Amino acid sequence: MCGIVGYTGFRQAHPILIEGLKRLEYRGYDSAGVAIQVNGHLEVVKRAGRISVLESNLRPDTLLGTCGISHTRWATHGAPNDVNAHPHLDATGRIALVHNGIIENYQALRTYLEHRGVEFKSDTDTEVLVQLVGHFYRDDLEAAVRAALRDVRGTYGIAVICSDEPGKIVAARKGSPLIIGIGDGEFVVASDAAAIIQHMTQVIYLSDGEMATVWDDGFRTTTLDALPVNKEVTELELSLEDIELGGHEHFMLKEILEQPESLADGMRGRVNVADGRIHLGGLASLARELVQTKRVILTGCGTAWHAGLVGEYLFEDLARIPTEVEYASEFRYRNPVLEPGTVVIAISQSGETADTLAALREARDKGSLVLGVVNVVGSTIARETDAGVYLHVGPEIGVASTKAYLGQVLVLTMIALYMGRRKHLSQPDLLRYLSALEALPGQIRKITQQSDDIRKVADKFKDSENWLYLGRGYNYPTALEGALKLKEISYIHAEGMPAAEMKHGPIALITKDMPVVFIAPRNSHYDKVISNIEEVRARRGRVIAVATEGDTEIAKLAEHVFYVPDVPEPLQPMLTVVPLQLLAYHAAVLRGCDVDKPRNLAKSVTVE
Repeated sequence: MCGIVGYTGFRQAHPILIEGLKRLEYRGYDSAGVAIQVNGHLEVVKRAGRISVLESNLRPDTLLGTCGISHTRWATHGAPNDVNAHPHLDATGRIALVHNGIIENYQALRTYLEHRGVEFKSDTDTEVLVQLVGHFYRDDLEAAVRAALRDVRGTYGIAVICSDEPGKIVAARKGSPLIIGIGDGEFVVASDAAAIIQHMTQVIYLSDGEMATVWDDGFRTTTLDALPVNKEVTELELSLEDIELGGHEHFMLKEILEQPESLADGMRGRVNVADGRIHLGGLASLARELVQTKRVILTGCGTAWHAGLVGEYLFEDLARIPTEVEYASEFRYRNPVLEPGTVVIAISQSGETADTLAALREARDKGSLVLGVVNVVGSTIARETDAGVYLHVGPEIGVASTKAYLGQVLVLTMIALYMGRRKHLSQPDLLRYLSALEALPGQIRKITQQSDDIRKVADKFKDSENWLYLGRGYNYPTALEGALKLKEISYIHAEGMPAAEMKHGPIALITKDMPVVFIAPRNSHYDKVISNIEEVRARRGRVIAVATEGDTEIAKLAEHVFYVPDVPEPLQPMLTVVPLQLLAYHAAVLRGCDVDKPRNLAKSVTVE
């Protein structure tokens, strides 16, 4: 959600800024802009729409400078138009600022500044911030930024430049990620490592309440109170190849097809069939506390919440621990009861999701042990939890999560087995699950070979504006996730629910033209799901089923069937979701939608 890229060094800034913004397009945005220091003044160009629109309005001959900042904006305050786009200038035109986050007390600050003669041009909270910096500016940009942020309430990741201080960028962070890339005589300030990796691999991660000032031959990091902070320089675990399409039409398709390798990477060094053990190094120091766990709370947003729902079944089934799943966006506001022995697990692909971060802080403040299940190494959630397990599925660029979802379910499965073995799960049962886990990558590869058949089904139903997704038990969350994927990228209205709940209202929606997708592999709920299929058929609904290989009976009931290999029931969600990912992908492509950058959505939601 929103993107920041700043550069100072010896090269021309604007090509680096534009290239960096393009690397961040997947985060979601509706306008873009740049500000460059040029011969003692600032050149600012910003436009609503895609980065290509901004590019077409740039005149390189007027942007000759080696220091600048840029931004892609996802609108919060004010419509997505040229005026509200970042960067914003102060009243003198000397200071430019880009901002991710939300300034909660912007209205009071705006009134304060208006009473002192400041005239505003935009509707944004960000302009209030840059005007405040300008109000405090006395030939020291770093001091002015520090003074302004003392009056600010809310979240921010900012980068600021001033025409009077050539080559200098001041950055600060509270609740919105910022990374400083360190090169030889050059620096990149960015909200995401993807904007840095082409130019440098050494980085520092700012923490909340920290500032960084960079110039062409040095940098310093401090707290907002000007106390020096020594930051560890780390090496990015990312390559340029990881974030490029590699011959695929879309990142989403690339990432669906990468899932066999992603799961194998997620299990490498962790699933050991030879010695019949799960190795989770991130949890080793907490093994005793985990064995004594009395209750687990899983929290996340969107797709991560769906992974948590699968986790609820896993923890109660495999580890026999009472488990609840909470929307992170609601958790912190309920004054939750967290008695001793409660473990809270925060789930997030980016590790920066604002609501999930707030939920884990609430849990931590109440004394709970907090674990993280995230993908991005060095992310805020990874740093603020007591321990955790990385997904290790590689960068996920497509806004609609696919391989990260499978990675989340895999990690929750491994944690449930890890805890279950220490409580009640027998060694032969554990070995059976480990062997089944090891076979999953090859099985998923086999499922993706049905892509052409799935595309034909998507073509048949792509104009249907209402779909139902139904499942039971472990595959109820799969129904939710399948419906979410279709909604996110094809803009088709779809609802997922437990199959039995269909009779309690939604059955009234079923008509002869309505696609109804059943997740119906052979398991303990199979007969019940077949009964639900019959109920839909009786109302002439169009049945699409995901079923176990060799199930010839379901083909007599469903109009179309996608087959998955037979696996133990707790592992079924990692297979049954794959055809639904492909179904959503093909439907979106056939409808002409922007698959990787769906409207109104962002990859990493860093505002509440």
